[in-house]
Amino acid sequence: MKTASYLAMAALASAMFVSTQTSAQETKNMTVFKTPWCGCCKVWSDAMQKAGFTVTEKNMSDLSLIRKQASVTDEIAGCHTAILGDYVLEGHVPLQAIDKLLAEKPDIRGLAVPGMPSGSLGMVYDENAQYNVYSFERDTSIKPEIFYQAGKI
Repeated sequence: MKTASYLAMAALASAMFVSTQTSAQETKNMTVFKTPWCGCCKVWSDAMQKAGFTVTEKNMSDLSLIRKQASVTDEIAGCHTAILGDYVLEGHVPLQAIDKLLAEKPDIRGLAVPGMPSGSLGMVYDENAQYNVYSFERDTSIKPEIFYQAGKI
């Protein structure tokens, strides 16, 4: 168990170190930490590749350490954690929210879609599905805020 924990920390640290070396817009490199048996995570990851991101998948049986290192609390946890540049993407974050994140470059830790909302990207995608995408900070005592509302016109 300790070896797996150390490997998880090393993988996250490596992904975060590499991501800070160049901007996300320049490279569009993304590392997705997911469980090997989760089909919706694979669908989301494949959608990121189709959108032009270079995706590296890291299959892990337990994402709790990755989430802790990434400042993802239980309140905002989804089913996978991705690193894109200096940002963390937790759960089924839609491409529109990622585009907004990269365009605005806010000073936040990342974006999260808690749980697994029906209709979200990876969950039988429906462009009209309504759910919130939250921004969150490194300081986990700061309450997440709505960053993007999917399905809103």
